Amino acid sequence: MLIQLESIKAKMLPPQAEKKMRCWIRSRHLICSGNFFIFETLEYTTIERFSQCVASLGGTVISVDSVNKIWMGDHRQVILYQAKASLHTPHHTLKQYWIKYGGFYTKFDERV
Repeated sequence: MLIQLESIKAKMLPPQAEKKMRCWIRSRHLICSGNFFIFETLEYTTIERFSQCVASLGGTVISVDSVNKIWMGDHRQVILYQAKASLHTPHHTLKQYWIKYGGFYTKFDERV
């Protein structure tokens, strides 16, 4: 399942967006892989908020995919969404923040 978010407009100020992205880095929802930021969550509304943050910082959400189903208890599965985004500045402060406080795997990665 591929969902494009081309119509997302920046609805927040850049300092607020960067603060939110830093929280996601610390909670291991957001990682950096090469020149891209990879964001994983179980709630689609959070993907929309992530898209607004990326747009506010001058970046672009490249794709949103449902990558897996995760068991919550014995009888319920939820969808894991993964968004891939690009921030156009190679030395963006978020990348430096990720180097200091982030990880190489998200909290939903089965290798961890």
